[in-house]
Amino acid sequence: MSSDFARKLARRAGIVTILVSAALLSACQVRPLYSESTGVNEKLGSVGFSEASTRVGQEVRNHLIFLASRGAGEPVKPDYMVDMQVSSVIADTLLVQSSDTSRAGRATVSVSYTLRTTKDNQVIKAGRREATALVDFPDQEFAKLRAIRDAENRAANQAAEFVGADIAAALSR
Repeated sequence: MSSDFARKLARRAGIVTILVSAALLSACQVRPLYSESTGVNEKLGSVGFSEASTRVGQEVRNHLIFLASRGAGEPVKPDYMVDMQVSSVIADTLLVQSSDTSRAGRATVSVSYTLRTTKDNQVIKAGRREATALVDFPDQEFAKLRAIRDAENRAANQAAEFVGADIAAALSR
């Protein structure tokens, strides 16, 4: 008798758990970021970006323009403006004790940004994103410089991807 009661109680608890879970999940607002209903693609196409002051900053800016406009270029009269400050740091990570030189390092690109409307200059989103790319330092000086530049480009593109995702999420709300 008690096992029959326990089974009925377990069955009812399971049904209640399923119903509560369904009610909670029905309130969830999960939808694709770039769906047509949110209008994110049109909003992203009307985003302008501040001018860059460094080579790495220009890499970030170019990649963001490409991501936002899907290759169409920057708008003439943007509805939104992103002010960016980009910095890049190269750090040695693997020192050779005998020669006091480094064999490897990392390039870190940091982007601080503020997304504003151009009509009333209202801040929609502000943040900071970083990306790091690892680099091996060859013995030849030109090859080392080129390796550093390539690592900075990889980190700049990754940081631009992060910032672009933040901007798209902010504009989808």
